[in-house]
Amino acid sequence: MQIRNLGEADWPAVRAIYLEGIVTGHATFETEAPAWEAWDLTHFPSPRLVAVSAKGVIGWAALGRISTRAVYAGEAEVSIHVAEGSRGLGVGRTLLQKLIADSEADGRLKPSVRTWDLNARSG
Repeated sequence: MQIRNLGEADWPAVRAIYLEGIVTGHATFETEAPAWEAWDLTHFPSPRLVAVSAKGVIGWAALGRISTRAVYAGEAEVSIHVAEGSRGLGVGRTLLQKLIADSEADGRLKPSVRTWDLNARSG
Protein backbone atom coordinates (compact mmCIF):
# COMPACT_ATOMS: atom_id res chain seq x y z
CA MET A 1 0.00 0.00 0.00
CA GLN A 2 1.20 3.48 -0.88
CA ILE A 3 -0.06 6.73 0.64
CA ARG A 4 0.04 9.76 -1.65
CA ASN A 5 -1.64 13.11 -2.09
CA LEU A 6 -5.25 13.07 -3.26
CA GLY A 7 -5.88 15.00 -6.46
CA GLU A 8 -8.88 15.79 -8.62
CA ALA A 9 -8.10 12.80 -10.86
CA ASP A 10 -8.70 10.54 -7.83
CA TRP A 11 -12.20 11.92 -7.25
CA PRO A 12 -14.19 9.17 -9.07
CA ALA A 13 -12.59 6.47 -6.88
CA VAL A 14 -12.74 8.63 -3.74
CA ARG A 15 -16.40 9.45 -4.40
CA ALA A 16 -17.23 5.75 -4.88
CA ILE A 17 -15.73 4.97 -1.46
CA TYR A 18 -17.57 7.96 0.01
CA LEU A 19 -20.84 6.59 -1.41
CA GLU A 20 -20.18 3.22 0.29
CA GLY A 21 -20.06 5.04 3.63
CA ILE A 22 -23.28 6.88 2.88
CA VAL A 23 -25.10 3.67 1.95
CA THR A 24 -24.09 1.93 5.18
CA GLY A 25 -24.93 4.98 7.28
CA HIS A 26 -21.80 4.28 9.34
CA ALA A 27 -19.25 6.70 7.94
CA THR A 28 -20.77 10.12 7.46
CA PHE A 29 -23.70 12.33 8.34
CA GLU A 30 -24.01 13.30 4.66
CA THR A 31 -26.78 11.84 2.53
CA GLU A 32 -25.10 12.24 -0.87
CA ALA A 33 -21.58 12.55 -2.18
CA PRO A 34 -20.87 16.01 -3.57
CA ALA A 35 -19.30 16.91 -6.88
CA TRP A 36 -15.55 17.50 -6.77
CA GLU A 37 -15.93 21.28 -6.81
CA ALA A 38 -18.17 21.32 -3.73
CA TRP A 39 -15.99 18.83 -1.83
CA ASP A 40 -12.87 20.80 -2.75
CA LEU A 41 -14.31 24.01 -1.27
CA THR A 42 -15.14 22.37 2.07
CA HIS A 43 -11.78 20.67 2.66
CA PHE A 44 -8.38 22.13 3.38
CA PRO A 45 -5.96 21.89 0.43
CA SER A 46 -3.54 19.84 2.51
CA PRO A 47 -3.30 17.21 3.73
CA ARG A 48 -5.55 15.21 1.43
CA LEU A 49 -4.46 11.61 1.05
CA VAL A 50 -5.31 8.40 -0.77
CA ALA A 51 -4.21 4.87 0.01
CA VAL A 52 -3.43 2.96 -3.17
CA SER A 53 -2.86 -0.75 -3.69
CA ALA A 54 -2.84 -3.01 -6.73
CA LYS A 55 -6.65 -2.66 -6.60
CA GLY A 56 -6.39 1.12 -7.07
CA VAL A 57 -7.59 3.65 -4.50
CA ILE A 58 -8.66 1.73 -1.38
CA GLY A 59 -9.09 4.60 1.06
CA TRP A 60 -8.86 8.33 1.53
CA ALA A 61 -8.41 10.90 4.27
CA ALA A 62 -8.82 14.66 4.37
CA LEU A 63 -9.38 17.54 6.75
CA GLY A 64 -12.69 19.32 6.37
CA ARG A 65 -13.51 22.85 7.39
CA ILE A 66 -15.63 22.96 10.54
CA SER A 67 -16.84 26.51 9.96
CA THR A 68 -16.12 29.61 7.93
CA ARG A 69 -15.97 31.64 11.17
CA ALA A 70 -12.48 32.98 11.91
CA VAL A 71 -12.45 31.50 15.41
CA TYR A 72 -12.43 28.01 13.84
CA ALA A 73 -9.72 28.74 11.26
CA GLY A 74 -7.28 26.23 12.77
CA GLU A 75 -9.84 23.52 13.48
CA ALA A 76 -10.41 20.64 11.10
CA GLU A 77 -12.73 17.64 10.99
CA VAL A 78 -11.00 14.38 10.11
CA SER A 79 -12.61 12.31 7.35
CA ILE A 80 -11.30 8.81 6.70
CA HIS A 81 -13.08 6.35 4.43
CA VAL A 82 -11.87 2.86 3.49
CA ALA A 83 -13.25 0.73 0.66
CA GLU A 84 -15.35 -2.18 1.82
CA GLY A 85 -12.94 -4.87 0.60
CA SER A 86 -9.98 -3.23 2.35
CA ARG A 87 -11.41 -2.67 5.82
CA GLY A 88 -9.67 -4.24 8.81
CA LEU A 89 -6.27 -4.20 7.12
CA GLY A 90 -4.82 -1.09 8.75
CA VAL A 91 -5.62 1.25 5.87
CA GLY A 92 -7.53 3.72 8.06
CA ARG A 93 -4.88 3.67 10.78
CA THR A 94 -2.12 4.31 8.24
CA LEU A 95 -4.07 7.18 6.67
CA LEU A 96 -4.77 8.72 10.10
CA GLN A 97 -1.11 8.53 11.13
CA LYS A 98 -0.01 10.26 7.92
CA LEU A 99 -2.82 12.83 8.17
CA ILE A 100 -1.78 13.74 11.72
CA ALA A 101 1.92 13.89 10.83
CA ASP A 102 1.25 16.11 7.82
CA SER A 103 -1.10 18.43 9.72
CA GLU A 104 1.40 18.76 12.60
CA ALA A 105 4.23 19.50 10.15
CA ASP A 106 2.06 22.24 8.66
CA GLY A 107 1.53 23.63 12.16
CA ARG A 108 -1.76 25.34 11.34
CA LEU A 109 -4.44 22.74 11.87
CA LYS A 110 -5.86 20.92 14.87
CA PRO A 111 -7.70 17.78 13.69
CA SER A 112 -10.79 16.61 15.57
CA VAL A 113 -12.84 13.45 15.17
CA ARG A 114 -16.47 12.68 15.94
CA THR A 115 -17.38 9.01 16.18
CA TRP A 116 -20.46 7.11 17.22
CA ASP A 117 -21.16 3.48 18.17
CA LEU A 118 -21.47 2.39 14.54
CA ASN A 119 -17.82 3.35 13.91
CA ALA A 120 -16.51 0.13 15.45
CA ARG A 121 -13.01 0.57 14.05
CA SER A 122 -12.71 4.25 15.00
CA GLY A 123 -12.61 3.77 18.75
